[in-house]
Amino acid sequence: MSKSLSGRRIRLGMVGGGEGAYIGGIHRYAARLDDHYQLVAGAFDVDADRGHLFAAQNYIAPDRSYSDYLTMAQAEAAREDGIDVVAICTPNFTHFPIAKAFLEAGIDVICEKPLTTTLQDAEALAEVVSQTGGFLGVTYTYSGYPLIAEARARIAAGQIGKVRTVQVEYPLEWMATGVELQNNQQAAWRVDPHKNGRGGSIGDIGTHAYHLAGYVSGLKAESVLADLATFVAGRALDDNAHVLIRYEGGARGMLWSSQVAIGCSNALRLRVFGETGSLSWAQEQPNELIYTPLEGATQIIKRGRHDLDATAQARTRTPPGHPEGYIEAFTNLYSGFAAALRARDEQNSTAGIGALIPQIADGLKGVAFVDAVVDSHQQGNIWVQPKYC
Repeated sequence: MSKSLSGRRIRLGMVGGGEGAYIGGIHRYAARLDDHYQLVAGAFDVDADRGHLFAAQNYIAPDRSYSDYLTMAQAEAAREDGIDVVAICTPNFTHFPIAKAFLEAGIDVICEKPLTTTLQDAEALAEVVSQTGGFLGVTYTYSGYPLIAEARARIAAGQIGKVRTVQVEYPLEWMATGVELQNNQQAAWRVDPHKNGRGGSIGDIGTHAYHLAGYVSGLKAESVLADLATFVAGRALDDNAHVLIRYEGGARGMLWSSQVAIGCSNALRLRVFGETGSLSWAQEQPNELIYTPLEGATQIIKRGRHDLDATAQARTRTPPGHPEGYIEAFTNLYSGFAAALRARDEQNSTAGIGALIPQIADGLKGVAFVDAVVDSHQQGNIWVQPKYC
């Protein structure tokens, strides 16, 4: 992108995310909270009339409300005041063509996860990023939490010693029955392999868990062994997954993702056990990190403390006792993407909140993980090495 970002907000466009789309609202809140972006254009719905109505309700100029993403990419690339980056808030099977169109038009991309439905498309998209020099950020939301940054920093500093075991789980209950048969569009595409990809729960939420485990521990997965299950009759994809992971250096991991775990609203949890201590974090209590040394009392580390690592402080807005949560974590990703874009514009190295944000390589690893998990299950529950790790 040749337009300077100096002295102004980043001009944001959006594909999808219109009326009734939960994740679109989250993207818009996150873009606004730290005031780095201005939403100026969009193709918000496959139903053009409904998309135009949504655009008008969100104060988008009529000539920048588009009927489809291809028209939007071409028109915005030709404008002097065209968008700098586009947020892709659509089902998985559309990510690849949309991201490719905007990158080839010279427009950077922020994309929902998983990056694509196939590893072939993910690799092709990585090649487009390389050829165009474009930026592609992936919204692995949970890496945006301050205490996740703190946990990562403490492990990197050796506070719990060499990592032995990584336990991560992401159970939900919202698909415990056949909600896709009850006109629930969010569920319907998630159980369709042509729209969601090869993995069901493992692709939808398991990729979040996998990214979080690697992000915090700093470990690369060497191989995975998976047992997938479909508990709700009639589904073509898994709604529950158990995965064993062998990490580099001999560490072991266990990952559980489930869309049918009754009683679990959004129960993402991570525990990392080392030779001299452990760390534990739960997404539903995100302002506390539990540290237990081998010989000593368990400590509760609270978000907002002045003695936290600089990466955690950079992701914190309010003092202790004033909870920060999901929206703020998502905002930290958006602010990190903004910092990375400005650093590139100014030809500086990315630092602060712009460092360690999920980009194209992380998206590629996520798709490769899903592929390896499904291959492991289909080939008789054998160990499979992910192509990228």
